[in-house]
Amino acid sequence: MFQALLLTQNDKQTVATLAPLDDARLPPGDVTVRVEYSSLNFKDALAITGRGAIVKQWPLVPGIDLAGVVEQSNDPAWKPGERVVVNGWGLGETHWGGLAQKARVSAGWLLRLPDAYSTRQAMAIGTAGYTAALCVMALQRHGLKPGDGEMLVTGAAGGVGSVAVRLLSSLGYSVTASTGRPQETDYLKSLGAAHIIDRNELSAPGKPLQRERWAGVVDTVGSHTLANACAATRWNGAIAACGLAQGADFPATVMPFILRGVTLYGINCVFVDNARRADAWRLLAQHVDGDTLERMTVEIGLSQAIAQSTVLLDGKVRGRLVVDVNR
Repeated sequence: MFQALLLTQNDKQTVATLAPLDDARLPPGDVTVRVEYSSLNFKDALAITGRGAIVKQWPLVPGIDLAGVVEQSNDPAWKPGERVVVNGWGLGETHWGGLAQKARVSAGWLLRLPDAYSTRQAMAIGTAGYTAALCVMALQRHGLKPGDGEMLVTGAAGGVGSVAVRLLSSLGYSVTASTGRPQETDYLKSLGAAHIIDRNELSAPGKPLQRERWAGVVDTVGSHTLANACAATRWNGAIAACGLAQGADFPATVMPFILRGVTLYGINCVFVDNARRADAWRLLAQHVDGDTLERMTVEIGLSQAIAQSTVLLDGKVRGRLVVDVNR
C-alpha cells in the first residue's frame, strides 16, 4: 500500500482526496519508482482544483514531476537503487503522476539525477526550473550573449521566473525582474536581478511598437504582458514564452516581428528529447546551487498539497513548492 493524492469526478466536479492505494492500481510501465519528493506546479494546481482542463483520464494521480529511487525495473537500462528524476511525458495529465509515494512509468521517461542534487533539490528545480533552463537555452541558441542588453523575466517571483533570474544572472546577463509583489524585491535581488519593475508596467494594453528595451525575454505570463514584451524587444531580439498566468490570449500585432526581426520561441517542456533534457539539467547543476534553491523553496507534505493549490493559483507562492510525499 502507498499514499497518493487521487483525483476523481463527481457530477463533473473534480474531487481531490488523500487515499491509500494498492500497488496493483499503478498504471502499466517498465519501471516502478519509490518517490521521495514531487512538487506543486501551476498545472498541478489547476488539475487539483478543477479550474483547468488538465486531467485527460479518471481517476488520476496528479503531479507533473517526481524524484526518487528505482524500486523495480523490467528494463536493463535501469537498476534498483538508482536515483532518477521524471517530468513531462503526460505525467499528471494522461498518466499517473508524482504526488504519491510510488509511480510506475516508461523507462524512456527517466533521467539519472545529477550528482550535484539530492532528490529534494531536484524537485526544488522541478518542471519549473527545467522549463526555465529550456527558455534560457533557446535565447542562447538565438545568439544572445551577456553584454548584449537587458534581459526581462516576467512573473519573476514564481517558480519558473525565480530559476530564470538565477540562471541568467549566473551566466552573466543583466536581468530585469517583473513582479506584482514588491515585497519580493530583496528576494529577487538575492537571485541576481539587477532591476525590479512592477508588473503593471507590462500588464495593460500598450502600443504595438514601443521603445526598444529588451535584448531577450523569458515570459511566464502571456496576454498583454507578452504583447508588451514583444513590442519593446530590440532589433533581432528574442522572447521565450512558456506560461499563461495572466491569460492565454496574445493581443499583439506582427509589427515587432516584421519591423524589428524579433523572434518568439514557444517552450513546451512536456515532449522534449532526453538529450536536450540532460543538457538542461547540466546547465542547472552548473549555475543553480543548493543554497540558492533553499532560498526559493518552501516544503510541504503530501497532505497539504490540496489546500496549497488554491494558494498557488492566487499568486501567493514565492518560488517553488516542494512536496515531501512521505508526510
